[in-house]
Amino acid sequence: MKIRLARLFTWCLFLCLAVPELALAASKEIANVVIVADTRKFTGWEAWWTNLYNESHLYFTLLTIVLIPTVGVIFGVIADMLMGLIGIDLKHRELAD
Repeated sequence: MKIRLARLFTWCLFLCLAVPELALAASKEIANVVIVADTRKFTGWEAWWTNLYNESHLYFTLLTIVLIPTVGVIFGVIADMLMGLIGIDLKHRELAD
């Protein structure tokens, strides 16, 4: 059993390393994949956002990383204010045991 497993492993390793065209179904002509967002329907800030995504994935990523926590803090503060207006006070509550 161990010899068969070793032979199978050796055969798979040979296919992956020596014959990548067969093992990985690769062709000699590789088509480049282009990922873009369709901006035809957008105007204003939506068009700017999608154009930023199309032009620079790095800037899009950095801006997204900054904007998501910022919007979360803003929504949290607004929710805290609204809950305070309707009488829910989460700042001075006592823990029930």
